[in-house]
Amino acid sequence: LAYHLAKAGLKDVVLLEKSELTAGSTWHAAGLTTYFHPGINLKKIHAYSIKLYEKLEEETGQPVGFHQPGSIRIASTPTRVDEFKYQMTRAGWHPTEQYLITPEKVQELFPLLNMDKVLAGLYNPGDGHIDPYSLTMALAAGARKYGAQLNYPVQVTNLNPRSDGTWEVETPLGIIQAKRIVNTAGFWAREIGKMIGLQHPLIPVHHQYVVTSTIPEVKALKTELPVIRDLEGSYYLRQERDGLLFGPYESEEKMKLQESWVTNGVPPGFGKELFESDLDRIMEHIEAAMEMVPVLRKADIVNTIAGPITYSPDILPMVGPHQGVRNYWVAIGFGYGIIHAGGMGKYLSDWIIEGEPPFDLIEVDPNRYGKWTTTEYTAAKARESYGFNNIVGYPKEERFAGRPTQRTSGLYDLLKSKCSMGFHAGWEQPHWFYKPGDEIGYKPSFQRTNWFDPVGREYKQVMEKVGVIDLSPFGKFKVKGADSVKLLDHLFANVVPKVGSTNISHMLTPRGKVYAELTVSQLYPGEFMLVTGSGSELHDLRWIEEKITRGGYKVELENMTDEMGVLSVAGPYARQVLQKLTNEDLNDASFKFLQCRHLKLSNIAVTAIRISYTGELGWELYHRKEDSLPLYSAIMEAGQKEGIDDFGTYALNTLRLEKGFRAWGAEMNCDTNPLEAGLEYFVKLNKAADFTGKQALKQIKEKGLKRRLVYLTLETDNVDPEGNESVWHNGKVIGNTTSGCFSYGAQQSLAFAYVPMELSKVGQKLEVELLGKNYPATIIQEPLVLTEPTRMRLQRKGESPKI
Repeated sequence: LAYHLAKAGLKDVVLLEKSELTAGSTWHAAGLTTYFHPGINLKKIHAYSIKLYEKLEEETGQPVGFHQPGSIRIASTPTRVDEFKYQMTRAGWHPTEQYLITPEKVQELFPLLNMDKVLAGLYNPGDGHIDPYSLTMALAAGARKYGAQLNYPVQVTNLNPRSDGTWEVETPLGIIQAKRIVNTAGFWAREIGKMIGLQHPLIPVHHQYVVTSTIPEVKALKTELPVIRDLEGSYYLRQERDGLLFGPYESEEKMKLQESWVTNGVPPGFGKELFESDLDRIMEHIEAAMEMVPVLRKADIVNTIAGPITYSPDILPMVGPHQGVRNYWVAIGFGYGIIHAGGMGKYLSDWIIEGEPPFDLIEVDPNRYGKWTTTEYTAAKARESYGFNNIVGYPKEERFAGRPTQRTSGLYDLLKSKCSMGFHAGWEQPHWFYKPGDEIGYKPSFQRTNWFDPVGREYKQVMEKVGVIDLSPFGKFKVKGADSVKLLDHLFANVVPKVGSTNISHMLTPRGKVYAELTVSQLYPGEFMLVTGSGSELHDLRWIEEKITRGGYKVELENMTDEMGVLSVAGPYARQVLQKLTNEDLNDASFKFLQCRHLKLSNIAVTAIRISYTGELGWELYHRKEDSLPLYSAIMEAGQKEGIDDFGTYALNTLRLEKGFRAWGAEMNCDTNPLEAGLEYFVKLNKAADFTGKQALKQIKEKGLKRRLVYLTLETDNVDPEGNESVWHNGKVIGNTTSGCFSYGAQQSLAFAYVPMELSKVGQKLEVELLGKNYPATIIQEPLVLTEPTRMRLQRKGESPKI
């Protein structure tokens, strides 16, 4: 980070190191570098790191010991081959080289393998390993060359935030005044966070790797062996001089956490020490490695390294500005620090200098964790994540350790045995519900699986009768005060809704990208409720807080997420059911689409908004969390005659896709602008207020779009699109899907995709790659199913609407 900030021309960059550079985890790291990552934008981080490391020696004069013999991930089960195909379709629209290779090719590249179990390989030719110490010294030399100050040994003893947003950093050598601080303190990051009252969810794990003496068969090779990752054996293995180095990831039962550091703090003197090694703990992995690479059997172990690596609950780092503290940034929790270092340094540096992230990396947002992330949760998750390092990565993946957290809705205890729950920002939320005869439980697959028919049943429930869904995980904020209207006019690209009305509004970045999508309701004059998706609660809150501070707006902002429950009732009989519970007139004329009001249902106070992500007739009912159970019970009781039932988020996703509704994080995010995403309706470029991103959007509009979001139907078999698959035309990858599903209404697959303008017309034939096969796709006019308000409007005009 110091290197990139200084290189970009930022003055007064100061790095404080407690003992010496590379102390902690860096000096003993195995130094693996790979282009591979299952995430989409994290591939960009990996790619940038490798490209930087290739030229660092030339730039700084410091050798870095970079080897690029390539790497092969080994598939020894049919499911793993499916996973590789799944990953390949996500690599097609990225510039990095990645190939699915045959066992013959695997053997040619790594002649010392026992090929009995090898079914395929995933090959990245540019992969390899680097010497972490030399790399650090080269980055340090570069940082100094561009003017950064690197000071060590200097310990930070305290941090004082000042009222103007600046910081005082206390050290034994004096106080440094800073505009902003970035916590990059590795396994000391928790101690730094505690100085300002933050509990960063981090925990050190014991990682061991083993180095052998010279092996004659390795010494005899003409070229360096590629790195292999035996995924079923759960280890990596690479050449180290004329021997081999291999590092396993033990199961969650066997792996070891350094829990005492979390409870009692890191021992003050710890810097370049190691833990006691424990070969017994990794014996099954050693045996798996000897079976896969038989020359290991005769090799002597000359070195066993056991050192601390800091894990976050999901092994992804926390990178970016932190909610609730001004000008405090983090780059912590790196389970894979070497490959992430270069790319994250550049990413953070760009964000700090430009004022917005260069691309979307919501998955590493430090604000994905909150007060619900306890030490027990972090420990349980770190165990699971370490043990699952090489597990098959399925679509719609669920991991169950550490659940539930304290974040459960008022309905959790009632519903938990009746459905398959999903995890959303600490919350448990029903994905789909069980009925007698269903194959219950979580059964992930790359093809259609046990939830395919039940989701269809719930879809039909909402389209034909009436369904109830728990939406309590939504992020919910109250905004009020003298400047509330002025603030929202500046924050959002849409107009501010009138009292008693709701709209869908987008916060844009200065470059005109979509930072967030929220529903905005003006409940009373100058008092608003803002609602966002569960995954972006603190991400959005931080942005709003920063705008309030910078603009000096006189408003109160309150996060109501944990206090408020939300139930949504949707379907043709939704009005009939709710009307039984209130004296208020719910008829179309008196309670119109996108209106909101306070009312009582069965004597329970709710804020009712006539809106539904299903696109069917429906209301979202906001209420005190303790009222969720009585409210749900009253609605279910009232809907008996109408055949009311539950539905989950999988059916909700199908319903929203059929209606052509975009989702934040899929069709739109910090990689997309609202015009290419087809959100013009919600963007009022002619409104008087100069909202954030307005000038950039005007320029984007003038220049014309290069790509556009289109709506596709697909002819598939037992597999459906999920999002992020490659879209092909004439033998070339020309775009990518953003989300997809099976449409129970049209009985075929459906997806959104970004394609170049010249290929975006209705009727255009394309192909979408799913599990290694290209399926025919056609761009159709959206939506597939008209929303209920649109159908009503057409009926009033005497036209017959399509369902």
